[in-house]
Amino acid sequence: MKSTGMVRPVDELGRIVLPKEIRTTFDISPKDSVEIFTDGDRIILQKYLPACIFCGNADHIVFFNNKRICTECLEKLKTML
Repeated sequence: MKSTGMVRPVDELGRIVLPKEIRTTFDISPKDSVEIFTDGDRIILQKYLPACIFCGNADHIVFFNNKRICTECLEKLKTML
């Protein structure tokens, strides 16, 4: 994991502001959703993309190497091996 060196306070309502550089780098726009994960003592934020990374299908999604992929594309990948 890489440190950005950026530190932001949490306000009274539990909110933080994502720095513009981070929003630009990860293509996060106003009204976009951010998914929240935990890993031990870490909090991980990730832009929420509910569909398959290959075809855009939002049905029958599974995680493969921390990426969303539909079962149809997963089967296609299996045949390539």
